[in-house]
Amino acid sequence: MKVSNVVKDNFREDKLPHIWCPGCGHGILMHAIARAVSNKGLDRDKVVVVSGIGCSSRAPGYMNFNTLHTTHGRALAFATGIKMSQPDLHVIVITGDGDAAAIGGNHLIHACRRNIDLTTIVFNNNIYGMTGGQYSPTTPTNDYGTTAPYGNIDKTFDLCDLAKAAGATYVARSTAYHARIIEKLIENGLDNKGFSFIEGISVCPTYYGRKNKKGNAVDMMKSLKEDTIDIRIAKKKPELAEGKMLIGEFHNSEEEEYTARYDKIIDLFEKE
Repeated sequence: MKVSNVVKDNFREDKLPHIWCPGCGHGILMHAIARAVSNKGLDRDKVVVVSGIGCSSRAPGYMNFNTLHTTHGRALAFATGIKMSQPDLHVIVITGDGDAAAIGGNHLIHACRRNIDLTTIVFNNNIYGMTGGQYSPTTPTNDYGTTAPYGNIDKTFDLCDLAKAAGATYVARSTAYHARIIEKLIENGLDNKGFSFIEGISVCPTYYGRKNKKGNAVDMMKSLKEDTIDIRIAKKKPELAEGKMLIGEFHNSEEEEYTARYDKIIDLFEKE
């Protein structure tokens, strides 16, 4: 499908251009989601995009699907309710590193544990961008934020490790630089009948980049290319992976999905 058709078919053109800062990676990730939906040939009326609060969570306002912009950290809770009431819908959750891993961390754990059929994409830019540059659970140790003027002393949160350990049946990571790769990973997540977690590493040149002297947006994008390695290559040549972030598909398994299990309970009740 041509790019122009992806925009026309999947975006509210009257809402464009978006409000993200120049150089922000979020627009690339949002477009990858739209392309994945188009590539899968999903019925737009059967797609629901849910978000919480933050830079990433502005995305549903631009996307021409059924959309829901909810409260901070609660996107997965709202999405769970939608999926439970309408299991035939394709429910996509767009969230940020702060929205998903801080205030929404408990919802993330239990959505993974239940293996409910949601496709969650985290736009991870390592910072609270919308509210002033506070450090987030994924801000690298020793990096700076407005709430860490002398450096962040917290250990960085690996969200993919968390999702896998909590029970997600599909876990993957890519970056805004590797746009076609993350598009394919999102497609795989949409195919998975269970909880899918895709981390999209983004860039925030405004708050994170400037404060941490990461250069301009182009420099930060180049870093995404140079500082990452595909997990398949890393497994074959582990010496190449030293100091680099792994990208690719980390986990893919089949387990019974949550709404399917719930339907069995309803069937048992109706037979009594």
